[in-house]
Amino acid sequence: MAEIRHTRKTFETVKVPSLAMHRVHEDGFTFLWIAALLTVIGDTPTHTVRTMNRILISLCGAGSALPAALLAVLVAVGPVSAQQVPRVVVAVAEMTEVSQTAAFNGRVVASQKVDLRARISGFVQEIGFVEGGTVAEGKVLFRLEDDTYRFALDQAEASVASAQSAEALALIERDRQKELNQRGSAADAVLQRAEADYQGRVADVRRLEAQRDQAALNLSYAEVKAPFVGRVGLAAVDVGALVGPETGPLLTLVKTDPMMVEFPVPERELLQFQAKAAEVSGTLALSLVRADGSLYNQQGTLNFADVTVNQGTDTILMRASFPNPEGTLTDGALVSVRLAAEGAAPQLTVPQQAVQRDLTGPYVLVVGADNVVQPRRVDVERLADGLAVIASGLSEGEQVITEGVNKVRPGMTVDAALAGQG
Repeated sequence: MAEIRHTRKTFETVKVPSLAMHRVHEDGFTFLWIAALLTVIGDTPTHTVRTMNRILISLCGAGSALPAALLAVLVAVGPVSAQQVPRVVVAVAEMTEVSQTAAFNGRVVASQKVDLRARISGFVQEIGFVEGGTVAEGKVLFRLEDDTYRFALDQAEASVASAQSAEALALIERDRQKELNQRGSAADAVLQRAEADYQGRVADVRRLEAQRDQAALNLSYAEVKAPFVGRVGLAAVDVGALVGPETGPLLTLVKTDPMMVEFPVPERELLQFQAKAAEVSGTLALSLVRADGSLYNQQGTLNFADVTVNQGTDTILMRASFPNPEGTLTDGALVSVRLAAEGAAPQLTVPQQAVQRDLTGPYVLVVGADNVVQPRRVDVERLADGLAVIASGLSEGEQVITEGVNKVRPGMTVDAALAGQG
């Protein structure tokens, strides 16, 4: 066997007997006829092929071997193939319980967040945490040199002790003068001076006790502790650094469980959603979609709605709380909050990809019982969870094309297969 192949333009290669190929090479002109015939053989009616054969015989002469070669080509090609019916994938319009949903962009906000600062001046003596880790409530995060403050406390305690001794002595003197006054041995003025001296000693004790308490408080500030359980960020200072109230934040601590999500909601959309949600008896469910499109594995609860509308954006700030036991939600992350009113009544739906759009509006391609494609205008109420909710224009049980739309046109017969059944 040999192959016929045109050298200037690509044609379908067909195997023919070697003898016929040898005779064809005798006439380059007639070779072009065979190549041209091969390019259309799949779509050319049989009577047209016979006509082309008679033309070749008239051009080459009755004794030419070319018609025999042509017949060999026709036998090798086989019978003329019919035009293939396009295959498409269809889905059935069906009643589905689709929740009333709405989605809004928001930010993750820590339920508690503080910047820890030094309340006294001193050198950092010790850092007691791992950056980025979780710390317990009361954990010492920074320890400052406390010698100066410890000495100040000792002095304050000594002053209090001295003042208490003077107070006791003044009390004894006042009581003695009071007894003498009652017996007439001491004047009233002397008793009054003794009473005033005693009250002064009492005031001195209170003043010095306050100074002692202040010294003890300053000493406690030498340890910067975590006020609650949470995660710590980067330390702003190192061991040996001199810090004080003017230094600024030493560390940021955030409480990671639970986490809050704040999201502004346009007033119009909020009112529409509330009206739709009021029509069903189900509960309100909140879910979270993260920046990579993944669904967060915890449900949230709405715990705050602002009492005023932002006049600049016409939105109402809302806040939801989400459990974060694994600490995967990060403060400041961009997320999408989805609100769903569960318990909705069934509605007619089709896959979202079945809905096409043109200048007139949305439509679907319906495959009838005779496998003929017909366009149908539809009214799409909303999109939810990959489904299009159809308000009108389609009936339950009708089949719509979901794959292969670009291969068909209205009035064409198709080979339809249900999605998932090949």
